[in-house]
Parts: sequence; C-alpha cells; structure tokens
Amino acid sequence: MAWSKAIFTSLLARAPSARKLLNGSARSLLDSPSAFAIGKRPLSTNASSVLELMLSNSWSAELETELDNLIPLPNHEIAIYVLKKLNDDPEKASEFFSWMCRKDGFKQSSALYSLMLRVLVTKGRLQEFWVTLRRMKDRGFFLDEETYMTILGILKKEKRNQDAMALTHFYSRMIQENAQDTMVKQVIAAILEKEWTSEVERGFQEMKLELSDNFVIRVLKELRNHPLKVLKFFHWVGSCSGFAHSTVTYNAAARVLARDDSIEEFWSIIEEMKGLNYDLDADTYTKIMRQFQKSNMMHDAVKLYEFMMDGLYQPSVQECSLLLRSLAGKAADTELAFRVLRKFESTGQSLPKVIYDGVLRCITAVGKLDLAEDMMESMRNSGHTPDNVTYSQFVFGLCKVGRLDEACNLLEKMEEEGCTPDIKTWTILMQGHCDANDVDKAFLIFAKMLEKNVDVDADVLDVLVNGFISQDKVEGAYKLLTEIVHKFHVQPWQATYKHLINKLLAARKLEEAMDLLREMKRKNYPPFSEPFVEYISKFGTVNDAAEFLKALSFKEYPAVQTFFNILQYFFKEGRNSEAKDILYQCPPHIRGHPKINELFGSTKSPKVAY
Repeated sequence: MAWSKAIFTSLLARAPSARKLLNGSARSLLDSPSAFAIGKRPLSTNASSVLELMLSNSWSAELETELDNLIPLPNHEIAIYVLKKLNDDPEKASEFFSWMCRKDGFKQSSALYSLMLRVLVTKGRLQEFWVTLRRMKDRGFFLDEETYMTILGILKKEKRNQDAMALTHFYSRMIQENAQDTMVKQVIAAILEKEWTSEVERGFQEMKLELSDNFVIRVLKELRNHPLKVLKFFHWVGSCSGFAHSTVTYNAAARVLARDDSIEEFWSIIEEMKGLNYDLDADTYTKIMRQFQKSNMMHDAVKLYEFMMDGLYQPSVQECSLLLRSLAGKAADTELAFRVLRKFESTGQSLPKVIYDGVLRCITAVGKLDLAEDMMESMRNSGHTPDNVTYSQFVFGLCKVGRLDEACNLLEKMEEEGCTPDIKTWTILMQGHCDANDVDKAFLIFAKMLEKNVDVDADVLDVLVNGFISQDKVEGAYKLLTEIVHKFHVQPWQATYKHLINKLLAARKLEEAMDLLREMKRKNYPPFSEPFVEYISKFGTVNDAAEFLKALSFKEYPAVQTFFNILQYFFKEGRNSEAKDILYQCPPHIRGHPKINELFGSTKSPKVAY
C-alpha cells in the first residue's frame, strides 16, 4: 500500500498536465456532491459504535476487550473522532488515548497528542496535561505553534500564570532542542528563494533529509502563505523513496490550503484523499469549516459539509446548526442553507425544531417565500408541527412582500389546524398592514384580535400608535394610547411615549404632550425634558415653563441642569425678562446655585418675597 501511494503522488508531482487537469476538475466535481459519495465504502471502522460503547460504559478491562474486538487496530480518523466527542469527559478521553497508544501498530501523531492536550487543559486536568506533554516530547512529537498558542490562551484566561510560564519555557526549550528545526529552516529558505525546479529537488536530495510526518507538517505550516509551493513540496515528498504520505500529512496539507487564495489546491488535495480512501478527520474539518465561515467562503463551506456527510465521520447536529445559522442570515446564501438541510435530512436524521424556525425566520426576512413553504414541509416531514413561532415567521414574510390577504388567510388556516394565533402573530399582521399604509385594516385586525380575547400588550400599542402617526393622525394616536392604557391597563414602551411626545410638540399640542410626560413620571420612566425645553423656549409662556417643571417634580425637584437648560434656552431666544420671571418661581436652592447666578451675570440670587 505504501508503494502504491508513493507511485500515485509521484505521478502527480511529475506530470504537470495531469495535475493541471486535476486542479481544473476539482471544483466542478465538488459542485456535484454525488461525485464524492463514499457509499460503497464499508462502515467497518464503526466510529459511532466505538463512541456509543465509550459513552455507555465506565472504563474497565471488559470495555478494553470489547474495543479490541470492535477495532483491533484503530486508525487516525477514528482516534480524532472519538476524542473530539469525548471532549466533555477528559477521564474517558485519557483512558481511550492511552489504550490506543498501547496498541501495537497504531501510528501516533502530533495532531493526536495536540487534541488530547487541548481536551485536558480545557477541563483543568493539568497534572495529566503535563504528563502527556512530556510523553509527547519523549516520543519525538512536536508541539506546534497553533496548539501552543491555544493552550497558552486557556491557561492565561484561567489565571494559571505559573503553568502558562512553564509552558512557554517548555515550548522554547523544545524548539531549541529539536534537531530538525535547523533543517526545516533550511528547506523553507531553499523553497522561498527561487521557483520550484529540478535543481531545488536535487538540493533536497543532497541534504539527505530525514523525512517524517512531523517534519513534513512543520514545513507545510511554514509555507502556508505560498500555496503553490505547498503543493509542489507535498507532491515531491510523496515521490521520495522511503516515505509515503499518510492521512495525517494529507489532513495537514488540507488545513494549510483551506484559504481563498489556494482553494483550487485545497480541493485537489481533497480529491487525492478520496482516491486514496483517506478522510478528513473531525478536528481538521472543524478548523477548516471555521476558517471558511470566517472568510465568508460559504460556497466552499457547504461543499465541504456535503463531502463530510458522505463520509464516515459525519458532522454533528450542532455543527449542522451552526452552519445553517451562518448561511440563513444572508439573502445570497439561503439556497446554500437549503442544500445543507437537504443533505442532513438525507441521512434520516431530524434537526431540532428551533433550527427549522431559525432558518425559516431568515428566509422569510429576505422574502423567499417559495423556500419558506418548502421549509415548513420539511418540518412536517421531520415530525415537527408548525406552531405560533413558525407561522409568525411566515406571516412576516407574506407581509414583507405585500401579500397581505394571504397573511390574513394564514391566520384562519392556523386556527383550522388547531394552532391559535398568539399576540405576536397578530402584532406582525397589524405591523404589515401599517407598513403598507393600510392603518384602517390594521385597526380592524386589532378589533378582531380583541374578539378572540387576546390580551393587548405594549408591542400592539406601539404598532397602532406609529400607524396613526404615519398618516399624520397625531391627535388620534394620542387618544388611542390614552384609551388603551386606561381600558386595558397596558404600560406603553418608553420609546412609544417619546415618539408620540415629539410628534405632539411638532403639531403644537403642548397640553397633550405634557399629559404624556406626567404619565411617564408616574410609571417611573426617566424624565424626557429635551424636546419640551426647546419647544417652550420658542413658543411657550412662563406658565408653560412652570407647568413643565412641576410635571417633572412628581417625587422630587428636577436636577439643577434641567432648570439651567430652560433658562438658558429662553436667553438664547432673547426672552430675558421671561427668563427672570421663571427664575422667580424656582425653589431657593436653584435661585442660589452658582451655575444659575453665573447665567444671569451675578453672584447674588434675585430677591424674591414670599
């Protein structure tokens, strides 16, 4: 098998035309998910069976015997898959890791040790962490910079300063003591110095490199900003006598190439892995998927998900949910979200209803109602019954695209199916009509809602008030708010009060605005003085100012700044004598305040007889 792998990679390295053809076809192959179907591959590895066995049993000699029978020789992918799934149970993860390392013929790797170290340090198992780290070094494996920085960050976050310092010393010493470090630097320098030629290859042969998985992985990581050279080096190494790429080195190459500027090379590596019956391990998949989403490479993220779902180590429900959330929030990616959903459902599994609702919300928000209908059908097929949350999303979508009659009919359909519309569904329907400038119909819907004995809340009130305001019916909005508050004992939102007050003042309705200000104070909302100060200083009287200050004095006097502001605004409007009249009506502690006296140009407060 090693010989056949070497021949395969050698042919790729030495046949530019074949390599070009492979790279050019990789993306088109991935566009057809069935091209990567691995349905003919036997599930003899039983990764899920191993995990189930581990989760349902305590570690014992009997469990080891069962594991021996189930997987006589575990491979790298199974090891990574099970360890990641045991992330929350470090004791079992450690036992499983030790059992694998004791198996004759099992190929240990830096990637495997790195994952085990992350599991241990995340759960605070520091004694086992240090034992595992030293064993890793003793067996010739190298702690890479990414793992080192991740673990160091965890230790610092948990304020494990001594352990963080010890890890830094350990890592520095490991680099200094590593005999291959100098050779790695020489190889990198030779590759970056000039274009890849047969001369470069001869130079490497003269170096008499001691090739190993560890060595290759380190070179690949150092070349990550030069993707074409990564592929050249990778294929050249594979053609070398005495060395054959493994699933570990292929996974490392995939991680390095999973970038926007090397995406064609990435997919060519994936195609090679498929041909060799290698899998992306679960840890590599997680990291690449995170990188794709961070770089907004969502098309590639979906293809990678489809590829993994056709393999032995399928992503979890949680990973599917995270991908769907990333996709569904963008109008351009809703079709991709459906591809992910369809691929997941093809396995016979069912997503939680909350995920369907989340995707439906995003789809309806961008007006793709045909997809929304398909989504509701998928929900039903998965055994989930649409409820108020589901229907509310659909009502919102119908209103958004102006299909108001259909939205109204949907409420009737809900009731026919035994799902009584709740306040949120009614509110969305009223909002849709108000947005369409059909406030009269919104009010009829409100009346119908009352007939159904649905309690009014602040959201409904806000929608109706804003609907009236949008038609310049400010006084009607005021009367509506007053009546609903009195009749249904609703407490309006602070924002509703403030918006209506601004509109009332703009319409010269000071008395009504003052009435709302008093209501706000009674309901313990913060004082809303700014629009009143400006309005009264321009259009109001001294008595208006006094009433305003009195309205703010529900439990105690307003702040000095409030008095100062209204007096200052009167001065700005040239109403100096009226400002003095207002001052005469202020309480003594205001008249004598230095800031007020400074405003009036005197250090003495005016004398006022009482």
